[in-house]
Amino acid sequence: MNMHLLSVKWAARFIFLSAALLAGPGHHNAAIVPDAGNVSRDELLTAGPLSGEYELSATAGGNPAMEILPGNPDKKRDESRIKPWTEDRRYWQFRGRPLLLLGGSDQDNPFNHPNIGGGGLEAHLDLLASVGGNYIRNTMSSRDRVDPDSDLYNDDNLYPFDRDKASGLYDLGRWNEQYWRQFREFLEMTALRDIIVQVEIWDRWDYGEVWGGAYAAEAWSAHPFNPKNNVNYNAGETNLHPERWEGYPIFRTIPELDDVPIVLSFQEAFVGKLLSVSLEYDHILYCISNESTAGEEWSRYWAGFVHCVAAREGVNIELTEMWNAHDLTDPMHRRTFDYPELYSFVDVSQNNLRDGQVHWDNMQAARQMVAEPPRPMNNVKIYGGSALGGGITEGTSKFWRNILGGIAACRFHRPGPRDGFFSIGLNELARTQIRSARMLEEVFDVFRAEPDEYSSLLSGRDPNEAYLAYIEGQQYAVYFPRGGAVRLDMGRAQGEFVLQWLDISNSRWIGETILTGGGPIEISVPDNGHWIVVIVRKN
Repeated sequence: MNMHLLSVKWAARFIFLSAALLAGPGHHNAAIVPDAGNVSRDELLTAGPLSGEYELSATAGGNPAMEILPGNPDKKRDESRIKPWTEDRRYWQFRGRPLLLLGGSDQDNPFNHPNIGGGGLEAHLDLLASVGGNYIRNTMSSRDRVDPDSDLYNDDNLYPFDRDKASGLYDLGRWNEQYWRQFREFLEMTALRDIIVQVEIWDRWDYGEVWGGAYAAEAWSAHPFNPKNNVNYNAGETNLHPERWEGYPIFRTIPELDDVPIVLSFQEAFVGKLLSVSLEYDHILYCISNESTAGEEWSRYWAGFVHCVAAREGVNIELTEMWNAHDLTDPMHRRTFDYPELYSFVDVSQNNLRDGQVHWDNMQAARQMVAEPPRPMNNVKIYGGSALGGGITEGTSKFWRNILGGIAACRFHRPGPRDGFFSIGLNELARTQIRSARMLEEVFDVFRAEPDEYSSLLSGRDPNEAYLAYIEGQQYAVYFPRGGAVRLDMGRAQGEFVLQWLDISNSRWIGETILTGGGPIEISVPDNGHWIVVIVRKN
């Protein structure tokens, strides 16, 4: 049996949820965890309903550890689910085949926007799929409201908890069934279209202030977890303040931090309910937080929680955390990079707040950090608009640098309060990029190519002028963000090759040229704008 080892470097506490907790909030069933470094499947799964917390303090090899043994996962289902590709774990596979994840959407929480894009959620997903898109983000957020001045905001988001119409207060012990119905319907729609969903459980923008939105008050002030908005606890019983959010105390409720069980029990119930829906599907990736600034303890607690619930249900999953630091060499990111047993892939979206050559260099540095063992690197948010990411043109350049740079997943971030504010979502420009990327895939093997990390095979190159991925002696692809000319060293590539240009902006191929390898070749872009030249050994 394959064992998923979850190691932690402190005496961690975890609640192993039973079906009763998954059925509704407020139930706090746990399994006893004995004082042993290895917890067997039987010990994990057979405990009866108990309340309280059980501490795992024994060490194995000097560090606290536990082995999570999945409960007899269905082999056929496990082989077909989304997971790292068996031939190269830097990419994903689904239904047993490798795939490059590409996407864009007009909202980050599409399940809570049934009228997205004017035509509705199903039409939005159809539009994505029609151009080859197969990747979408879904935060569990609820802060958006109808904006009569914007076609991008057509829905008042729902919260997961029931609200009394008379008092206006939420009962955290009762679900809002429509919220969860929409979530399930969204997963059904994406499953039918083979669109991979990256679910983010906690988004700090729901619990603080909103930047760049039309309704700044609809965050912590309006949230059901705010003590002033529910019937389940008051501020004096918690670490929460009705009017202040600074420091995000809502992300400090776990025992290792502020230890606020009255709030944590409802947070656990929320995540348990989420998993009771999502674990039925095989096309889900999990991310603990969006742009986390919380302590490392918070992320590890929830990573352990999700792994344990999945193990109890006999399901293998893929999980990560997204940190806020824009520099991928920041030590904050080592919290994910250095723990492959806990985080089976990494999300490096914040690198998309860097531009040009720095964007590429930092991405390549991070790729080396997670090279052993190799893991997929996802970009669930590609910034590029008037407010973030260096502008729209730079945003599309990041998409292509990511693809040639060995990134496993790329999605254009939502537009924001107006088109092109944060990024381009799923507008025509975004669809053109996805369509052109699929054309590249038809002739160039992105899965077996390697990025030329230092552009060592390109000469006469200015910073950010050109980027190369290649299979030595077989295939070469050079991306030009804004025109230019370089020399490509094909000294180790003998024989005849076919050269053709991909006009990215128009999704079309331009001509074919036969050339002979064995030395440097001059490459000059046909026109300004985004171009990729592909050179493939002639059969």
